[in-house]
Amino acid sequence: MKANQYLLKSASDLTMPVDGAASLVLGFGLKSALEEPGIYEAIREKFPKATIALSSSSGEIHETEVYDDRITLLTMAFERTSLQNRSVNISDYSDSFAAGVEVVKDLMADDLQHILILSDGSLVNGSELVKGVQSVIPDRVPITGGLAGDGADFNYTLVGLNETPRQGRILAIGFYGGSLRVAHGSFGGWEPFGLEKTITKSSANELFEINGKNALSTYKEYLGKYASELPGSALLFPLAILTEDAEEYLVRTILSIDNEKSSMIFAGDVPMGSKVRFMKANIDRLVDAASIAANTSLTGFDDIEPEVALLISCVGRKLVLGSRVDEEVEAVAEIFGKNTVIGGYYSYGEISPLRKGGSCELHNQTMTITCLQEVI
Repeated sequence: MKANQYLLKSASDLTMPVDGAASLVLGFGLKSALEEPGIYEAIREKFPKATIALSSSSGEIHETEVYDDRITLLTMAFERTSLQNRSVNISDYSDSFAAGVEVVKDLMADDLQHILILSDGSLVNGSELVKGVQSVIPDRVPITGGLAGDGADFNYTLVGLNETPRQGRILAIGFYGGSLRVAHGSFGGWEPFGLEKTITKSSANELFEINGKNALSTYKEYLGKYASELPGSALLFPLAILTEDAEEYLVRTILSIDNEKSSMIFAGDVPMGSKVRFMKANIDRLVDAASIAANTSLTGFDDIEPEVALLISCVGRKLVLGSRVDEEVEAVAEIFGKNTVIGGYYSYGEISPLRKGGSCELHNQTMTITCLQEVI
């Protein structure tokens, strides 16, 4: 595999020399930059043979830097690995589970090594999407990816597969052949506080009651002075959810608040009966967590020497880290070394198994890493 990166602000920046033989281009960028007329066409002209997947972001990761106003392109030219792809529009399906089934139903094969998912981050229920994908793809095939971002605005997001990015799109890319090695790691680093409580009323990703009390009122009590800054301040105080059939907590980010219904809407499901704890950030622990995610992707998988590391971190982490946001990317780069090309974006949700061979999950507020190596 030959991997490269390119950083641009507009289509005019693509006058630079590029690797026209690339078979895959992953592009992440500021929404307004991706909406610029002709941007997809300019990328296509430079990479005529490639599968091109584009997603809006809440920050672009390019090498060890984080940007807010660019498009970063991560390109890969495979020698022995083939690709297949599919995209769907969430508006064509009854729910996110059905869309997840459809987007991967034609991708399963004996030599399938990996599935990458990039999804709209505003209209899609991420956990239901993952469940739909997981119902088709067996656990032996790692599924990773993320939800598109829109800065801290939570207005609308864009995704595109071999087309101009649009709202509501979900894409899947399958990687095939015995030469590809895949590893992954995901870790949060948030600190729980307060007593464990139980979700007593919810519907899919909408939360109404905790311990029989109004969930929004309870949450505001815990936030104290930050309650007046909702929903934005919710990114600083996610919830840890432990479902009845799970062994480990999943972190859930609040996407919006419905004051009329006095409810909170999350990026993924919050099932009734689940245990819940409030969480807060410690900057040093968030940076350490990025290192743990990188180490997990190396030590948990045999003999992988990553050529590419795709980093998908959460917008909530970026807001907490502030001017120190580069530190979590630098921490990852220090683990991998100079021989690994690092790129990615800040998202509204991260997709990855918790461990090798495990079921895929939607995560929030984590640093999630996918490592790729092609063995010749």
